[in-house]
Amino acid sequence: PACVLGIDLGTTSVKAALLVGAERGQMVAESCSMETQAHTSSLEAGPQGMEQNVRRIIRALNECLAALPRQQLQRVSHIGISGQMHGIVFWKKDKGCKWIECGTGPTFEPEEVSHLITWQDGRCSPAFLSSLPLPQAHISLATGFGCATVYWYLKKSPDFLKSYDAAGTIHDYVVAMLCDLKKPLMSVQNAASWGYFNSRSKSWNTDILKKSGFPVHLLPEVGDPGSIAGRTMCAWHGIPKGAKVGIALGDFQCSVYSCLTERTDAVLNIGTSAQLTISMPQGFQPPETPDPSSAVTYFPYFSGDYLAVAASLNGGNVLATFVDMVARWTEDLGLQVQESAIYTKIIKAALAQNDSKLSVHPTIFGERHIPEQLASVTNIAVSDLSLGHVTRALCRGIVENLCSMLPVQRLMETGVRRILGSGSALARNEVLRQEVERIFPFPVAYGKDVDAAVGAAMVM
Repeated sequence: PACVLGIDLGTTSVKAALLVGAERGQMVAESCSMETQAHTSSLEAGPQGMEQNVRRIIRALNECLAALPRQQLQRVSHIGISGQMHGIVFWKKDKGCKWIECGTGPTFEPEEVSHLITWQDGRCSPAFLSSLPLPQAHISLATGFGCATVYWYLKKSPDFLKSYDAAGTIHDYVVAMLCDLKKPLMSVQNAASWGYFNSRSKSWNTDILKKSGFPVHLLPEVGDPGSIAGRTMCAWHGIPKGAKVGIALGDFQCSVYSCLTERTDAVLNIGTSAQLTISMPQGFQPPETPDPSSAVTYFPYFSGDYLAVAASLNGGNVLATFVDMVARWTEDLGLQVQESAIYTKIIKAALAQNDSKLSVHPTIFGERHIPEQLASVTNIAVSDLSLGHVTRALCRGIVENLCSMLPVQRLMETGVRRILGSGSALARNEVLRQEVERIFPFPVAYGKDVDAAVGAAMVM
């Protein structure tokens, strides 16, 4: 029987899942996850920049596929690919990659490709963004959005753009390389995440962009999520040549797709960032213009539907920063503790503290609707200064921040009856799960860590 391969190119890891047909639909036969360790410094943007080395991402992808059973990869007929939205990578169309032989068969290596400038990139200040033309789109423009990044290069480093003639998200790049696309193809989901894209007409704001000198030739063509982008040009890691490859999808939409079956479910996803989402009624259309102060954004989903999303920039990355801070402090004290050991210990300490009076507002990365409001800690008492109290309050703050963006009252008004929890941070952290169950007055069910990869395969 044929298999479907799902791939998710995340912010910190690459995941792959092989789905096979079963009596009750599709089931995951094999899965694999590899950390990319791709973060790299940004020469042009300095500390505000957030870039990743594309070679390291592709290396992690190759390692992931090499770890899957070859006999099952040889039965793959369709490949679904999702990944981190908003970000942008540039490449030369005829030199985007080179195909080489490795132990598991042909694979590709990036060639003339830029770094990936990710959704976490902070080089576009509020003042810079306000100098740009107003988009004709329902999503407000923010730093880290593909089109905003292009404008930044246009104004600060125009020669950089002259080196490339194609651009896309990291997952658009992988699809283009696999299928040898002459022009990149992008789904409505990814296009909306770049800014300057009208979801109603499914078209870029080319007139607005051209007037300001934007290099519109870099914009990919756009297609519907769920459609086929092309076929594999080579037998990739044993996957047959000619396997169908879907147009690249948003990781968030795929995470939701993997678990959302009822419109009365809300999905809470905490990975590097965090999202809380509900389905909008069929036929819903987003407003013509964005509301920059609104904490809720409408993401294009599948079959013309939309999701109402509280998309927080603060999720597992807040805990990772806290762990990094603890590691640095211990190092300054002349001690060496592995970060993985700190994670285990702080969660154990927080589990021993059922409550904490500390109040942590965890928005160290700001939020798109209020970028200037950063993190704060209040209600500090001597009795609540232990590692357990602080970790407990930090986990609660992450969940409370999401809840403030899409309040329980609105969930009830929409008819939500259950919360579906997904994402790597939620899967690994029992304290976060306890706080979700404490804050939301609904039953909570949890999914797996490979949700987006599974969702990408299910779409196919």
